[in-house]
Amino acid sequence: MDPKALIEAALSARAHAYAPYSKYQVGAAVLGKSGRVYPGCNVENASYGLSVCAERVAIFRAIAEGEPEITALAVVTENGATPCGACRQVLYEFGTAARVILAGKDGTFREVGIDNLLPDPFVL
Repeated sequence: MDPKALIEAALSARAHAYAPYSKYQVGAAVLGKSGRVYPGCNVENASYGLSVCAERVAIFRAIAEGEPEITALAVVTENGATPCGACRQVLYEFGTAARVILAGKDGTFREVGIDNLLPDPFVL
C-alpha cells in the first residue's frame, strides 16, 4: 500500500480524536496482512491513565476484527512524533516486521522500521 494512502486514513481518524485535556490529537491507521486498513484515534479521560493512544486503538481494532498480523502503521500527529513505549510494545507484539510511517499534519512523513523505534537492549 502506498504510504500516502495509509497516512490519509490516519489523518481522517485524527479528526475524531477526543483530546480535551492535552489538545494533542493523534490519528493512526494499521494495515493488516489481509490488506485491510484499521483506523484509530486517541481518546483521553480526566483520569489520564485511562486514556488510550491512537496506535493502540487501531491495533486493538484490527485484533478485535480478526486481523492478528500488522504489516504497517501510520501515525499522524501535530509534528510527526513517535509512538509511546506502551504503543511500541503492543506494535512489537503484533507487527515485528511492520513498517512505521510517522507523519505531521502538514503531510511531511518519514518511514522507519519497528527496530528503529525500540531502544537497544540493556546489557549488564
